Amino acid sequence: MQATTAPYVRTRLSVMMFLQYAIWGAWLPVLYAYLSGHLGFSGAEIGYCFSAGAIGALLGPFIAGQLADRSFATQRILAVSHLIGAGLVLAMGMTTSFPVFVGLAVVYGLVYAPTMALTNSLAFTHLPNRDTDFGPVRLWGTIGWIAVGIAVGQILFRFHTPDGASAEEVVAAQNAGRAVAFQISAGVGLLMALYCVTLPNTPPTKTAGESTAWAEAFGEVRRQPLVTLFLIAVPVSIIHQFYFVQADAFIGGVQAKAGTESGFSTAISQVFGVGGGLMTLGQMTEIAVLALMPFLVRVLSRKQLLLIGLLAYAARMALWAFLPDLPFVILGIALHGLCFGCFIFVAFMVVDEYTTSDIRATAQNLFNLVIVGIGTIVGSIFAANVVGEWAKTDAGMDYERLFSVPMYMAIVCFVAMLVFYPSRKIAPPAAAA
Repeated sequence: MQATTAPYVRTRLSVMMFLQYAIWGAWLPVLYAYLSGHLGFSGAEIGYCFSAGAIGALLGPFIAGQLADRSFATQRILAVSHLIGAGLVLAMGMTTSFPVFVGLAVVYGLVYAPTMALTNSLAFTHLPNRDTDFGPVRLWGTIGWIAVGIAVGQILFRFHTPDGASAEEVVAAQNAGRAVAFQISAGVGLLMALYCVTLPNTPPTKTAGESTAWAEAFGEVRRQPLVTLFLIAVPVSIIHQFYFVQADAFIGGVQAKAGTESGFSTAISQVFGVGGGLMTLGQMTEIAVLALMPFLVRVLSRKQLLLIGLLAYAARMALWAFLPDLPFVILGIALHGLCFGCFIFVAFMVVDEYTTSDIRATAQNLFNLVIVGIGTIVGSIFAANVVGEWAKTDAGMDYERLFSVPMYMAIVCFVAMLVFYPSRKIAPPAAAA
């Protein structure tokens, strides 16, 4: 049953989304270059660092989801999680030890990863209409990611880019400066913890003595279309990790090379900064897609939107593999809006649509387990340790080999979605009861 709509609920939930994704967007896009270029971690160690934070998503349905659906108000769980997370991410930016960093990342994942699903479930509870209201609210999370990404990029460009230095010296200085991203994330996390106390009350819908939420959720996701969506989401989330693991170093290298050949790269850097700053172009197109979502869901089926997202994944990897010049690299970044908006965002809507309200938080955490948990762990190791090492040559990274792998994976996922995802509308559980 839908909770009573609180005053100014859309505005309040929009601020929640802005802060939620600004926390993550501050440091995730720059993590690979920071760990490899500054701390000197190996490819295998970097893969483990990316994977460590996903452990929280694996446990989210059994801990955070269960607590939110059966024991505690969701906004209180969010407040405590973000308060702890702020201290942990600050410590991550201060250590130079691989074992310490991995340990901190594991604990941080336990407290942060479930909050992404919990903010979704809280929003779905209080918004009057899922199809028309969630997109405009969720796009503020993307705005938060953009704002903090540009802030980090500008700091790197203006304070950690030495004048008159070679491309190699510039990259080294910027890699060291990426530590500021963790400090910014910690500050936003503290603000988020305080803000969560003010969010609309979202109590559990059942008591702890009733059925186990995660067991009930497992029963519901075994039905179509969720079973197909969950299975395809595993390789898609691995493809997604190639973007987060490899894109910053790839884009930074392309920018540095282009900067010695024309004024175009310099103009881009003046606006977006470097590395993660330029990657915010993807979030800008994401805003456009999410803003259009109330219209798109009326004219396109869920299946059609998911297929568009998969095509965008394949096209982005193809551009980066075969046309690694700055204009085409920027076009590939811009495709992120369709990748996220038409696949991942729509997938979360499908999960909410095809699960009952008393397991909403747990069901969202189960899908988060696939996207942020299994996908991140396997995808990080696959992108950094396996394909990343295979694509290395004496001359450096062979990006054609590197990005061809996720391109072909996306094509296979498209075919699987086309064949196995139901084309006809299936009644949600509540409607079928």
